[in-house]
Amino acid sequence: MARMMAGALVGALLLCSTGALAQDRLPVEEVERIVREYLLREPEVLLEALQELQRRRDAAEAVRQKNLINEKRKELVADPDDPVLGDPRGDATLVAFLDYRCGYCRSMAQALKALLQEDRRLRLVIKEFPILGPDSTTASRAALAARRQGRYADLHWALFQSKDLSENGVLELARKLGLDAERLARDMRDPAIDRQLARVRALADALGITGTPSFVIGDTLIPGAAPVAQLVELIAQQRRAR
Repeated sequence: MARMMAGALVGALLLCSTGALAQDRLPVEEVERIVREYLLREPEVLLEALQELQRRRDAAEAVRQKNLINEKRKELVADPDDPVLGDPRGDATLVAFLDYRCGYCRSMAQALKALLQEDRRLRLVIKEFPILGPDSTTASRAALAARRQGRYADLHWALFQSKDLSENGVLELARKLGLDAERLARDMRDPAIDRQLARVRALADALGITGTPSFVIGDTLIPGAAPVAQLVELIAQQRRAR
C-alpha cells in the first residue's frame, strides 16, 4: 500500500511539475531529484510499470492481429490457388506459411504429415512462402507446378527431405517420383505461379509474418515453429467455436 501511495505521489508530482515551476514553488530540478531518489529506493516500481506497459502493448497487438486475420480471412483459407492437404472440406483449417529451405519447417514437416494422418477431418492450407533465396523459390514453383499433375503432396513432402533444391535437383527428384519433369519445368515458368507467390508474400506482409514456419488457425497467429500439441489444442478450440 505504501508503495502504491508513493507511486501515486510521484505521478502527481510529475503531472504538476510544469504548473508548479511556472509559479516558482517547486523547481523541476527538485521534482527530478524526488523522483530519482524514490526510484532508487523502490526500483521495483519502475519494473512493474514497464511490465504493465508491455502487457498493454501486447494486448493491443493481439487485438490488431485478430482484426487483420478476420479482414484477410478469405485470402487465408479460401484462395483457390493454394494447395490444400488433408480433407478439403474439413471442419477445421490450419494455414501454414512454409519454405522448403527452412530448417524449422523441415523439422516440423513429418509432424504435420503425421497430424494429417491422425486427424482425418483437418484441412491444411499451404502458403508457399519462399524467403530464403533462389532455391526456395525454385522449390515452391516446382511444388505449385506439380499440383497441375495432381502430385503436389508427393513433391511437397519429398522437397523437405531433399538436400538439393536447385532446378536440376528438383527436376531429378520429380522424375524419381514419377512426375513428367519436362512438363513440370514448363509449368514452373508460368507467370500465374509467380503471381500466386506474390499474393502470398503480400498477405504475409499485411499480417506481419516475416519468417517460416508461421501458422494461422482461427484468429490466432503463431510466428515460428510450434509444438504439435499447441496446434492440436488450437484445432480443438476452433471446432468448439463452430
